[in-house]
Amino acid sequence: MRVCICVGERTTTPYRFADLGINVYCIEELCVCIKENAYLLDDSLANDKLVEWIDHECELHDLARVLNSMIYKKDALVRVCTMILDYTGLFEERTVLDVESVLKQGAGMSNIERRKGQIDYLVQKKKLSPAIKSYDRLLNLWKEQEQKGETMPPVTCLAAIWHNKGVAFAGLMTYDKAADCFFKAYQIDNREDYYRDYLAAKRMELTEEQYVSFVADNMEWYDATLELEHEMDQVLSEWEQRPEYLRLYHRKETRGETDPGEFYEENQEITRILKDSYRGCVLD
Repeated sequence: MRVCICVGERTTTPYRFADLGINVYCIEELCVCIKENAYLLDDSLANDKLVEWIDHECELHDLARVLNSMIYKKDALVRVCTMILDYTGLFEERTVLDVESVLKQGAGMSNIERRKGQIDYLVQKKKLSPAIKSYDRLLNLWKEQEQKGETMPPVTCLAAIWHNKGVAFAGLMTYDKAADCFFKAYQIDNREDYYRDYLAAKRMELTEEQYVSFVADNMEWYDATLELEHEMDQVLSEWEQRPEYLRLYHRKETRGETDPGEFYEENQEITRILKDSYRGCVLD
């Protein structure tokens, strides 16, 4: 068993990772945040504000003094993060080296690529509406930098931005907008999986009759539509075995056997939970 001794003080004034929407209240939480989000961090983390928080809030004066001499040097982000991890001793050496490697890889990424990773993180956390707005800002930034003749990431990155914006729209069940994004991604980077996602979004958007007509107009992808139907049948079959479906199916079957007032109250509670979950996707 590996025992770790906490260092410094736990504070009521958190350090906030604004781009990630994460607050940390002690040096150990800071270490965990660095480890779990290493690929999202950029040089802005290595700043006076962080050093002051470690000095005054965590009361780790020795660490703050060392960090203060690092924040203006080359590779400041890598230096600062590895020093914090080493000093705290929360993770084994192998883990610290892995984090250092990820940070060094990120140092070679452009601002657009790094920002894309941060927005993709919002999608993973189901913060879908804020993610869509952030993708829009990123696409505008891409256009501005391109017009200025600046060096741009590969166009595969642009395609991935459009694709992941489509994923966010699909999560909000706005399948028409998702389909548009997937198709733009496919136009930029002719990946088969992008087009399959486009077909899936159209399948969800259109009525049965409309989708049949759509497929008839795109016979070059007929085999892909057959594969999609097979996958959807499989997904539906798996869904019917999930506890959520079985619970709802059971409620439907026993509707007449349950007290109407109790049945209504339970439905209200289920609806409230679903609404709260959806609000989490669309609110900042």
